Amino acid sequence: MEIVYVHIFAIVLGFFADKLLGDPIWLPHPIVAFGKSISFFTKKLNKGKFKIAKGAFLSLTLTAITFVVFVLLIYLSFQISSWLGMIIEAIFIFYGLAGTTLAKEGEAVFKALEKDLIAGRQQVSKIVGRDTNSLSEQEIKAATLETLAENLSDGVIAPLFWLLIAGVPGMMAYKMVNTLDSMIGYKNDKFIEFGRVAAKTDDLFNLIPARITALLMAIVSGKKRAFQFIFKYGKAHSSPNAGYPEAALAGALNVTFGGAHNYFGKVVVKPEIGNRKRSFTNSDLKQTLQLLKWSEIIFLLIILLMLFLQSDANYLIGI
Repeated sequence: MEIVYVHIFAIVLGFFADKLLGDPIWLPHPIVAFGKSISFFTKKLNKGKFKIAKGAFLSLTLTAITFVVFVLLIYLSFQISSWLGMIIEAIFIFYGLAGTTLAKEGEAVFKALEKDLIAGRQQVSKIVGRDTNSLSEQEIKAATLETLAENLSDGVIAPLFWLLIAGVPGMMAYKMVNTLDSMIGYKNDKFIEFGRVAAKTDDLFNLIPARITALLMAIVSGKKRAFQFIFKYGKAHSSPNAGYPEAALAGALNVTFGGAHNYFGKVVVKPEIGNRKRSFTNSDLKQTLQLLKWSEIIFLLIILLMLFLQSDANYLIGI
């Protein structure tokens, strides 16, 4: 079997495994191992002098080790058998995608709000980095939709992008970068120095995927306003990347995101993305989930098409 087709089958298997299983809590997950390694070394290194240098060393070393380990794992598995290689690739592609979990978390927040406000606050605290103790119902819904847009890039489009660029090793290296950012990439007293390189590296790795995500969402929405919002508000966010998918979603739904948020004692005022303030509804969640689903599918098809074309090109030049 031609190696390109093995990769294609692995991608399809991994993608559909994510759709069927999500992230079952009973299944060991490599991201948990990533998190434990980051936590262990952070406790050892995040103290004393030279915190920026030590944080840089940790971030770059763990990312490089992750890439090398998976290069060796994939290489050795294919040396044994193409079928084994395909299965190993499919397993880690499944682990690298978070589309199903993302959708379920968004639905869980809106469902919790139907019970009461406290339940909604507790549920949304699982997916956002801000203080949720004083959020109103509308702020919870806005935070959920913003997070869904941003995490479509982090949890699906970016992993697939790096899978296309550098295979499963690239995908897993990206997941390490993203996990580092989510754990130490904060601008607070504890991590402002130690997590600086982790945050900048994550920004770099997401630079192209975030913009691809925004364009995919705008295309799926079919709304001219979504494209306009990308160019008008994409740069408004404090993050160099998060504003683009958020702007696309704001345009698709014709709502306004942003404003002041409490990040554990510090009020952070984010520029507003959008120009129409209205109440968020369950219909907004349904539309958002549809945008996410079809954006995933379209990007998957693009990747598969590119691999098919690569196979045809290799055939034509005799490789």
